[in-house]
Amino acid sequence: MSIGVGVIGAGVVGGGVVRTLLSNRDVIKDKSGIDITLVHVADAKPELFKDFDLAGVTTSTDAKTLIADPKVDIVCELIGGIKPAKSFILDALNAGKNVVTANKMLLAHHGPELCAAAIKNGVELRYEAAVAGGIPIIKALREGLAANRIEFVCGILNGTCNYILSRMTYDNHDFNDALKIAQRLGFAETPPDLDIEGHDTAHKCQIVASLCYSTEVHLGDIHVEGVTKVTHADVAYALDMGYLIKLLAIVRAVNGEIEVRVHPTLVPEDHLLASVRNEFNAVYVKGDVSDATLYYGRGAGRMPTASAVVSDIIDIARRGDSPAPAPFNYGTKRTVRDMGHVHGKYYLRMTTRDTPGVLGRICTILGDHGVSIGGVSQKEKHEEDRVHVILMTEMTVESAVRKAVAEIDGLGVVHEPTHLLRVLTD
Repeated sequence: MSIGVGVIGAGVVGGGVVRTLLSNRDVIKDKSGIDITLVHVADAKPELFKDFDLAGVTTSTDAKTLIADPKVDIVCELIGGIKPAKSFILDALNAGKNVVTANKMLLAHHGPELCAAAIKNGVELRYEAAVAGGIPIIKALREGLAANRIEFVCGILNGTCNYILSRMTYDNHDFNDALKIAQRLGFAETPPDLDIEGHDTAHKCQIVASLCYSTEVHLGDIHVEGVTKVTHADVAYALDMGYLIKLLAIVRAVNGEIEVRVHPTLVPEDHLLASVRNEFNAVYVKGDVSDATLYYGRGAGRMPTASAVVSDIIDIARRGDSPAPAPFNYGTKRTVRDMGHVHGKYYLRMTTRDTPGVLGRICTILGDHGVSIGGVSQKEKHEEDRVHVILMTEMTVESAVRKAVAEIDGLGVVHEPTHLLRVLTD
């Protein structure tokens, strides 16, 4: 049996897929029993083709030509973004061809539409590479943990942010210096906003939440905070208390609703995620049958992502003529819980005047709003007449904390807005 593959995009990820299909064809055939052949590569920049030995492979500068090629059974969309990727995928699905993509942004924005097109045409749309690169988390959720009610998922899903926070943690860099290092080493884009503002993680979080709970999740309902406001002082204070700061995607089922959120989080140093450093990703999943499992590896990069794309190609080829599974099952309707209703523990850093009675006034305000204090410390002066007061709360509701913080920030002795970070509790 032979399956023909067409790759749209010969850049970073697409080039990795081309290289893998060419160099590992024998390995893939040995493991799958199917001759999976690269038959067509399309890219608007034909100069990219010279990096590969494409003898016997059709090349073109037009994706529509590739989609129409009768030798192409599986179309890989690897150019990213919304346009023209969306039209390419829809054209391929409507032509009755299976599609593999790594395009998390497109899935997060238009997943239901693409899913409907795949189901209508009886073909597959697979997207393992869209979340956590070479880590097979989509397969784990769809197959390995399919018998579970997923109770909780939290993950480090952006290597750029994890690298920056690692440099701040282990090398004492401030945010801007760590970002510059990440850009110099190729771990951060220029501009880096999609990563450092948390939106890339939100795209992946949305896909995971939709998959775990068989429901449509709208990006606008996801609470998103990036890492730009995390300071070296926060990192140091967290370490003193036994925590590391990580940008987490968190998905949790609570009383018929789901929490879907992205934000910097204090992770206990003995938690499995705390040891994930640099550009690596990890996803922690807790199911009612499996209990806790962890998935770790390279969350981006040419070859790890290519590995995930080719695994999808192999799965489609193995299915043969069997009915195509739906990319997502939107069989339930779950409401995304408002952040004000989230329960958790909180880290609060306040910059106050170094005068008697300040701490007492802060504690009184927190108490008036029903927020219990788990710990408090006052740091040495970092500027003339200014100190950092660090508070850790007990379990409380976010809306109460935010109301208390708003009142505290209105005190004349508080010099700048209180910095609030959430603490991981599972």
